[in-house]
Amino acid sequence: MSKEITSRSENYSQWYLDIVQKAGLADNSAVRGCMVIKPYGYAIWEKIKAEMDRRFKETGHVNAYFPLFIPKSFLSREAKHVEGFAKECAVVTHHRLMNDPNGDGVVVDPSAKLEEELIVRPTSETIIWNTYRDWIQSYRDLPLLINQWANIVRWEMRTRPFLRTTEFLWQEGHTAHATKEEAMEEAHKIHEVYTRVCEDVIGMPVIKGAKTENERFAGADETYTIEALMQDGRALQAGTSHFLGQNFAKAFDVKFLNQNNKEEYVWATSWGATTRLVGGLIMTHSDDSGLVLPPALAPIQVVIVPIPKPLPEIIEKAEEIEAALTAKGVSVKIDLDAKKRPGFKFAEYEMKGVPIRIGLGKRDLASGQIEVARRDTKEKNLIPSEGSIEYIVNLLDEIQNNLFKRAKKFRDDHITKVDSFDEFKEVLEGKGGFISAHWDGTVETELKIKELTKATIRCIPNDKVDEAGQCILTGKPSPYRVLFAKAY
Repeated sequence: MSKEITSRSENYSQWYLDIVQKAGLADNSAVRGCMVIKPYGYAIWEKIKAEMDRRFKETGHVNAYFPLFIPKSFLSREAKHVEGFAKECAVVTHHRLMNDPNGDGVVVDPSAKLEEELIVRPTSETIIWNTYRDWIQSYRDLPLLINQWANIVRWEMRTRPFLRTTEFLWQEGHTAHATKEEAMEEAHKIHEVYTRVCEDVIGMPVIKGAKTENERFAGADETYTIEALMQDGRALQAGTSHFLGQNFAKAFDVKFLNQNNKEEYVWATSWGATTRLVGGLIMTHSDDSGLVLPPALAPIQVVIVPIPKPLPEIIEKAEEIEAALTAKGVSVKIDLDAKKRPGFKFAEYEMKGVPIRIGLGKRDLASGQIEVARRDTKEKNLIPSEGSIEYIVNLLDEIQNNLFKRAKKFRDDHITKVDSFDEFKEVLEGKGGFISAHWDGTVETELKIKELTKATIRCIPNDKVDEAGQCILTGKPSPYRVLFAKAY
C-alpha cells in the first residue's frame, strides 16, 4: 500500500492528498471545494472535539446553537468585520424553486426573492451579539460563557481537504464580561486550552503568541494564536482566541447595569478551532508509509491480526487480550477477515496509522509470546504473553510521548535567527521553517515582505526576548524579534 503513496520528498502536496484518500479520511464531494469526511476521519475529529469540549466545560462554558443564516445587514454593523469577510460570503437570495417552464428540471422562482439577503454563516459574532442584547441586562447576567459546534462556509478558490475547504466544521466560543480584565483573562485561558489539546492530545508542538494588527481577526483588538510547523517547513495556524474589546457590544448595543447601577457596554471574546487540526495531525506525524496517529486520537489503538488465519485457539487468545485491554480503556480491534492475507492487513493498518499491531499465531501460543509492532518507529518485538497487557498500555503512553518529542525536535531544529534580508530569503527557500527576525512594526513593511517572499508574520511570541535590533528590510529600529514563515 505504501507504494501507492507519493513520497514527501518527491511531492509533499500529493503525499498529503494520497494519505487523506488511502487512509480513508475524506473524499471529494459533488460540491466544488467541499469534502465528505469519511467515518475514520470523522472518528479522529470526534476525539479532538471531545477533548476540547471537556476542557471548555471544565472552565465553565456551556454549549448552545445559533442559526446558520445571518441577515446581511448584521454584517454591516461592524466595519472591520464586514471588510474581513465580505469576499468569502455565500449569499442566499431566494427561498423557493419551481419547475422550469421549458421542462428542464428546476429553476429559481423569481417571485421568491428575499426582502433581505441571508449570509451563510462565515462566523457567528454578529447574530450572537444581536441575541446577547436580549440576554444581558445587568452584571448578574455576566459572565456569559457560550460555545457552539457548527459548520462554517467561507468561499475558497484553492482548497485542500481538512486544511482549507469551502465548508468546514469547528467550534466557536463567544463570551461576554463585565470588565476588560475578565475578557482578557478569558482570551488567554482559551489560548492555553488550545495549546494543551494540540500538545498533549494531538502531539503537535505549538508556539503561542499574538498576531500583528494586520493579521488580527476582523473586528478584534487582539488575536492570540498557536502556530505549528509542518514537515515541509510551512506553518499552520492551529487555533485563535480573540479579545474583541467592546466593538461588537457597541455595534449591537449590548449594555448592562453595573454594581453601581450605571450602564456600560460589555467586554467580549471569541475563539475557534477547526477540522484543519486533522490536517495538522497528518502533516505533523505521518510518513511515506501512511498515516501515523498518536494513541490519544486513534480510533483503533491496538489491532490484533491472527496469523496465518483466524483459528479457534488464536481467536480465543485474541479475545482474552482484547477484554483485558478494553478494561484498561484501550480501543482494540481483532481482524477476523479470512479473505485477506496477514501481510495485506499489516499494510492496511500501517496505512491507517494504528499505533500498535499484535501478530498472533500458533507458534506464538506455543511459546507463550506475542509479536508487538509499533507504528511510530516500526519496531517489532516478541514479548511474553504474561505481563503483555501492562506492556502495551505503557507502550501507548511511550508512543504518544515519542511523537510529541519527535515533532518538537523537528520544530526546534527549524527555528532560525537571521539578521539580514538576504539571509532571510536564503533560509526561507532552503531550510524553511520559522524564521526569527526583526521587523520595524509597520504594516507597510509587513506587507512588503509578504509581497517579496510570500512569508507572513505568524506571531509575536509570548516568550519573545526584548532584544533590540534593526528591521531586516528597512533597517529601522526593532525592539524584539517576530516569527515569519510561509503558511497554509
